[in-house]
Amino acid sequence: MSDKPQPAVVAGSKKPDLAHADIGLVAALAIETSTFLERCEKVKKYTASGLTFRGGRYDKIKIACVDGGMGFAKARAATHAMIQTHTPRWILSVGFSGALAPDIKCGDIVMANAIADTHGQELFVDLKMAANPKSGLHVGKILTVDHIVRTVTEKQELGARYGAIAVDLESLAVAQVCRDEKVRFMAIRVISDDLAADLPPEILSVVGATGAVRIGAALSAVWKRPGSVTDMWKLREKALQAAKRLATFLDGVVLQLDAAD
Repeated sequence: MSDKPQPAVVAGSKKPDLAHADIGLVAALAIETSTFLERCEKVKKYTASGLTFRGGRYDKIKIACVDGGMGFAKARAATHAMIQTHTPRWILSVGFSGALAPDIKCGDIVMANAIADTHGQELFVDLKMAANPKSGLHVGKILTVDHIVRTVTEKQELGARYGAIAVDLESLAVAQVCRDEKVRFMAIRVISDDLAADLPPEILSVVGATGAVRIGAALSAVWKRPGSVTDMWKLREKALQAAKRLATFLDGVVLQLDAAD
């Protein structure tokens, strides 16, 4: 008899619970996971409680993804909703991240063996994977903060103070919910901005809490600094390339997690 968990069954019914997923992805923005979901079959999308869920089959593995929006509170809510709705065996906090170490470049992958914040909270992740910097894979602490870290100077200061190699806005929130709900967890982040240059200042006003572009703010930015159009376009292209890199890495991860169960 197989040791693999069987599909959940709805009470009073012999039919499998079709909402059940093997692996749940919690992301802030649709752009972060869209490339990976393009590799899945029978992808469906629905909205519930202000959250957008998408999912399909990767080979025979059931994948569910929630786009929760940016920030700690939104990530907690999205993770709770994922667990309640799709009961995944694994939850992965995935998406874009900023590098805090000079040897980590755009497109590199960071996997967390610890996640901390600036308020003294820290969780350790039981990650049995070795780093391979030559191939762009790094393992270390991810720092979750409450604002977009825009400048190289601030990134360097955060890296030195907290011993972290990457920064995001959501991973600790996802990890805490998974710990409390006893769901297995990983944080996998792709670097979309490194220490080569500051992010354009307009990003703080143009990008809303959900990652959607605020049209009024964008027009105002162009009026004040015409060069912001070029900067924001370059940032978008980096994000698209990062999403492709993340999708390729997730190809291997989901197969390994499924095989290990």
